[in-house]
Amino acid sequence: MTKKRILLKLGSNTLTKETNHISRGKIEDIGMQIAALQDQYEFIIVSSGAIAAAKQFVKLDNNDQEVFVKQALASIGQPHLMRIYHENFSDLGLHISQCLLSYSDFEKEQSKVNIVNTINVLVKNNYIPIINENDTVATDEIKFGDNDKLAALAAVLLDVDILIIATNTNGIYTKASINDALPSTIELVTDLSLLEKEIGDKKSSHGTGGMQSKIESAAIAKKANIETWIVNGLEDDFMRKALRNEIPFTKII
Repeated sequence: MTKKRILLKLGSNTLTKETNHISRGKIEDIGMQIAALQDQYEFIIVSSGAIAAAKQFVKLDNNDQEVFVKQALASIGQPHLMRIYHENFSDLGLHISQCLLSYSDFEKEQSKVNIVNTINVLVKNNYIPIINENDTVATDEIKFGDNDKLAALAAVLLDVDILIIATNTNGIYTKASINDALPSTIELVTDLSLLEKEIGDKKSSHGTGGMQSKIESAAIAKKANIETWIVNGLEDDFMRKALRNEIPFTKII
């Protein structure tokens, strides 16, 4: 049986469960889902969270809103983030690898070939590539919206079947219900232009993206005939529940 390939994008807001530190419980939840689904699906992860991981251990003297301070925090936090993934995933028999990419890697033909070849070898040998932006060399001008665009570009390059973007909402809500206690999810989207009047661009406390960056990422994926699912990553077992249509989420096809 040919396995379908899922690229799972995890933002800082999901990984921290909206707290000030990386949630080991959430990473364990993600690992348990992958372990349960690995007979049917191949997984590639695009993960934010390096800066959030660093803030658990250090407080730099400079303003952490400055780009170069964020780069320093990412450098400190990335090894801690990968250690947390390794410790939780290895307990479940899952193997991981680290891949740091930047926007320019998607503009060079040889770099793109190298990315595809390396990640295909990793996946074939049952390793889960964990991709993050190479924040140490990235600049403000090429900063991805909380890795949303990075995830879309990687999804296209790696020929995935489904791009799952984990966020802190049950997908995209209708504008009319956005302030309701239980907002209504737009469950299926075939024309992205119709969403422009529906979405806001509220950003999370940790993330640098917003729903707009997720829509832009879905547009990149859609051009390559890749489905994008915007799912509430704060929900336990969110991928399996989405695959079974047990929770509301937005599917863009």
